[in-house]
Amino acid sequence: MKELVVIDGAAGEGGGQILRSALSLSMLSGRPLRIEHIRAGRSKPGLLRQHLTAVQAAAAVCGAQVSGAVAGGQTLEFHPGPIRAGDYEFAIGTAGSCTLVLQTVLPALWQAPGPSRLRVSGGTHNPAAPPADFLQHAWLPLLARMGLHAELTLLRHGFYPAGGGSVEVRVTRGSTLQPLQLENRGALLECRAEALIAGVPGNVAERELATVARRLDWPAEVLHIHGLPASHGPGNALQLCLRHEHVTELFTAFGERGTAAETVARRACNAARDYLASPAAVGPWLADQLLLPLALAGGHFTTLEPSAHTRSNIAVIERFLPQRFGVEQVAEDCWKIDLK
Repeated sequence: MKELVVIDGAAGEGGGQILRSALSLSMLSGRPLRIEHIRAGRSKPGLLRQHLTAVQAAAAVCGAQVSGAVAGGQTLEFHPGPIRAGDYEFAIGTAGSCTLVLQTVLPALWQAPGPSRLRVSGGTHNPAAPPADFLQHAWLPLLARMGLHAELTLLRHGFYPAGGGSVEVRVTRGSTLQPLQLENRGALLECRAEALIAGVPGNVAERELATVARRLDWPAEVLHIHGLPASHGPGNALQLCLRHEHVTELFTAFGERGTAAETVARRACNAARDYLASPAAVGPWLADQLLLPLALAGGHFTTLEPSAHTRSNIAVIERFLPQRFGVEQVAEDCWKIDLK
C-alpha cells in the first residue's frame, strides 16, 4: 500500500487547481489522496459541480474508490486503481469549465495502455478557466512537442452562465517523452483578434475590435468577428492570438452585463502588452498549465512573474513526485522555471 498524501486545499492560492492537480498526480503516481479544506477561502467553499465532475472523471479513468464527493464537501479521499483507456463522456450540467475537467484526466490518459476518447459538456468559454481555443492553439501544440498527443474538437460553444457547450478529445498514448526547451518565443509571425458573439449585438464586437486596433495598432485584416447562433449564448469573448516561431499565446477577455466593450478589450490588450513587453516565452496562464507536463518530461521555460496559482501548483506537484522545481528571475519581467 502506497503512503497516503494529505493536502491542505486552503494552502497557497487555495482554489480548485489544487484539487485538480492532486487528482492528476494521484492517478499518475498510484498514491492515495486525502484533501482537506477544499476551496475553504472561496465565497462558495467546497466542491462545486465542475469539481465533482473532475472527481467523477478521474475515478472513472482509474477505477478509484472515492469518499466525500458531495456538493459543498470540503474533505475528499481518493484511492486510485490502474489507469484505463476508454470512451468516456461527462456532463457538468452547468457552465462549469469543460477544459479544467479535461486537464484533470489528460495526464493519466497519456499513460493509459491505449487510445481514448473523452467528451465533456458544460462551459467552453468561462472567465475562470482557459477557453477551449487556448488548449487547441497554445497548450496542446507544446505538449505534442514533448510527446503528449491529443486532438481537441470544439463541438459547441458554451458561455457563462448558460453553458451548453461541448468538447471532444481523442488521446493517443504518450510516446517517448522529450524535454521542453523553451527559452524564448522567437520572431512574431502572426497576430489575430477574434471577437466571439452569440445572442449579443454585433456592435459589441465592432467596438472591441476598434479598441484593439487603436491600442495595439493592429491592421483591419487581422480583426475578425465570429458570429455564433444566438442559441449558443448569450456570450461574448475577445481573443488575441500571438503566433511566434516557438510558441503561440492566446489572451482572452470576456464580456459581461454592465461592462463596456471597450473595457473588455482593454483587459485583453493589457495582458497581450505585458507579454510582448517581456522577453519571456510564455504568459502566466500558459506557465501554470505547463508545470505538470514539465514534471513528467523535464526541461524548462521562461515566463512572466509566477503567480500564486503557479506557486501553489508547484507545491502540490512536489508532494507527489520526486522532482523539484527551480524558479529564478533571469531578466526584467522574466523568470525561468526548470526541474532541479
